[in-house]
Amino acid sequence: MIKEERFDHILGLLKQTGKVNYDTLALDLKVSEDTIRRDIELLHNNGLLSKVRGGAISIANNPLNFQERASYLSEGKQTIALKAQQFIKNGQTVFMDGGTTICAIAAHLPMNSNLRIITNNIALVPILSKFKGIEIIILGGIYNKHTETNLGAKTCEDTRDYIADVYFMGACAIQSKFGITSTFNDEAEVKRVMLANAKQTIALGNIEKINNTESFKVCALEDISTLITDLPSDDSKLDDYRSLGIRLI
Repeated sequence: MIKEERFDHILGLLKQTGKVNYDTLALDLKVSEDTIRRDIELLHNNGLLSKVRGGAISIANNPLNFQERASYLSEGKQTIALKAQQFIKNGQTVFMDGGTTICAIAAHLPMNSNLRIITNNIALVPILSKFKGIEIIILGGIYNKHTETNLGAKTCEDTRDYIADVYFMGACAIQSKFGITSTFNDEAEVKRVMLANAKQTIALGNIEKINNTESFKVCALEDISTLITDLPSDDSKLDDYRSLGIRLI
């Protein structure tokens, strides 16, 4: 059973019973107690449960509780959000652009996160504002009510003022030959500027985005460092991407 499936089982059991134990979970999932401890630790750090002696309990009185977080997440986006956490370290400056997958990542951040997040995604503000240690910088531009993002020349100009340690790129479409493409040209322009001003770029795409194209080119896949999907990394749908020199998560 892969890690994400164990997470689903643990959270599902917590929803039913309110409490889980290391030994019982290890027997249920046929893994070691050390594996369960690591899973519980990660879920605890992501604010999805509360670690206690011998196991974990459901979160109570959390200002960003699981029900609120889950409202942003489909199953695939939750998987991507959990996979993305390993790339986020306290003290980083992070670019985040538009899309609900980006919102899912923000909703999964540990409550003690200490980050500077630079974004054109207005939908992130109510999520991130609940984290005391996160500085939010909103890029200017023309607000697009359909995507809930600021776009245009001003957005690109503001982005150039910053250098990010990591850029989480919400991809509209991903294809091994044509790379990452976007539905709108002004959206693609903002992504290209963030890419140019980031030390590493991690593209995000669920199964619906893989092997599809849109009209406006963002970049070649060789321009990113990592592609995170909701597929297992050994899935045959990712075979065309294995020779491109990028990390598949």
